[in-house]
Amino acid sequence: MTEAPTVAGPAGGLAERVAARRSYSRVTPDAPTHEELLPLVAAAGRVADHSALHPWRLIELRGDARLRLGQAFVRDAKATGSDAEKLASKPLRSSLLIAIVSVRTKSDKVPGWEQDAVASGVAHILSLLLHDAGWGVMWRTGHHTRSKAVHRMHGLKKNERLLGWLYVGGITADSREGHRRSIDPERFLTTLD
Repeated sequence: MTEAPTVAGPAGGLAERVAARRSYSRVTPDAPTHEELLPLVAAAGRVADHSALHPWRLIELRGDARLRLGQAFVRDAKATGSDAEKLASKPLRSSLLIAIVSVRTKSDKVPGWEQDAVASGVAHILSLLLHDAGWGVMWRTGHHTRSKAVHRMHGLKKNERLLGWLYVGGITADSREGHRRSIDPERFLTTLD
């Protein structure tokens, strides 16, 4: 297993905390409140954003909203029986889901892919901030993000794209022990001659 490189200077502590991030597929029912999310969303919103379009929004799903999402999964897949039960239960893996929505704005300067990148950046920074605050997070995607039934359930407009959901909850005691393997930065950082 490769060890995370040590970073000197003021960013060292932050880099070490980010390097400790991992996805948590199992979480406890605990979740941050709406009020606890607000400062984290405000901080995540500081992501680089060409022309300050703010081409994103987030939707909290708690309680019955998760049940409605599961039913939208079932309608999308036209599932029946045990397949329908399995699909319907997927959003119940966490008591808080945060839908990540890219809001496409007409712009001569900022193409759609760049607006999606901003929304993705907000989601990733939010996941890092939630992790740093002690919450388990997993960003889940899949073909349901393009489903008409799922889009209707979220109330998305024609210019909006669903990029997935952050599943957020408490970290189970047995989850804390695993360590994520670090990358070899030399493999990914090159120099143009």
